[in-house]
Amino acid sequence: MKTVSLFSDGSCLNNPGPGGWAYILEFGIHSKNASGSVPNTTNNQMELLAVINGLKALKEPCCVNLYTDSSYAANGINIWLDGWKKKGYKNVKNVELWQELDSLIQTHQVKAHWIKAHAGHPQNELCDKLAREAATNLQKQEQ
Repeated sequence: MKTVSLFSDGSCLNNPGPGGWAYILEFGIHSKNASGSVPNTTNNQMELLAVINGLKALKEPCCVNLYTDSSYAANGINIWLDGWKKKGYKNVKNVELWQELDSLIQTHQVKAHWIKAHAGHPQNELCDKLAREAATNLQKQEQ
């Protein structure tokens, strides 16, 4: 099974408001990035959507080292998700996104690593820029 690095970030203007997500996938010398936007969303939803879209971009099951500045996403994946499933996602926000993420985690072996935001990490900085641009472009279209 290939081991890949997935860097992700989400952005939301006015939270809730127009949001953007972005990811970078790296495998050896290969790199792929993508971003997108969603109207009327939250920052946590965009953080999750960045991870989901990154995992969906993989063409085969992989060992994934996820790097995110979202403690919500990292803790959800590493600590909380199994308990949430056992309790039927009772009192959990963004259930549909967590369920979609869980189904992707069944395909891939995902280990989430929290990294400090705006601390000069090149891939995190690029993801942040791409996500903010996606949210800003959507906001301009909505005006």
